Amino acid sequence: MPFVNIKLVDGVFTSTQKHALAKAITDVMVKFEGSEAFRSVTWVLIEELHTGWHIGGERLVHRH
Repeated sequence: MPFVNIKLVDGVFTSTQKHALAKAITDVMVKFEGSEAFRSVTWVLIEELHTGWHIGGERLVHRH
């Protein structure tokens, strides 16, 4: 069973966008494995992280 874990900054993507992302990742996994049967066993977990982001040693301030 393939397990894909995607981590995003909280609040950046809508529920619809996250669903589309999970579907697209599943499609890629099926394409590379070569069998449609792979779809039913492909897991995609999208985690939204709320705090603690730093890039280049600087704190990332998320603005909507």
